[in-house]
Amino acid sequence: MPLYTLLDSPLGRLTLVGEPSADAPGGTVLTALSVPDQKGGVVPAADWIREPAAFTEAERQLTEYFAGERREFGLSLAARGTAFRERVWAALDGVPYGETVSYGEVARRIGATRPAVRAVGTAIGANPLLVLRPCHRVIGADGSLTGYAGGLDRKRALLSLEGGAALG
Repeated sequence: MPLYTLLDSPLGRLTLVGEPSADAPGGTVLTALSVPDQKGGVVPAADWIREPAAFTEAERQLTEYFAGERREFGLSLAARGTAFRERVWAALDGVPYGETVSYGEVARRIGATRPAVRAVGTAIGANPLLVLRPCHRVIGADGSLTGYAGGLDRKRALLSLEGGAALG
């Protein structure tokens, strides 16, 4: 049974979802983080357990991030998807705070061919762990802000928070 909590943030009320794990910081492995009105975002089901205490560490780290005091997260993440999507999502973890890369660069990093850039974009758009897995740092080849399941205003806000990278 998934655990969840709601957390107010500068992006709106976040929905955090996870599973108990003795090996994870704070005792919870995060499986999703969604923003309000997110395309493909999670909505807690009636049988999910609201357990704010299970997300204390995630809440602390997110609060520090939004305050500009944290650049990396030290949380256990367990997004589930196809092998291809998981490779793309893992590549997102390698994009440093305050920097941006193009969709083509992400494709190159996972060894995908040029024609696979569209599939890479689709996988990035399906990222279930917004903010924590920084898909907001991926921009168009021309430097433009393109696509973000949480909306371009939120993408712009996150990039601004991280130092104004590529606000195009």
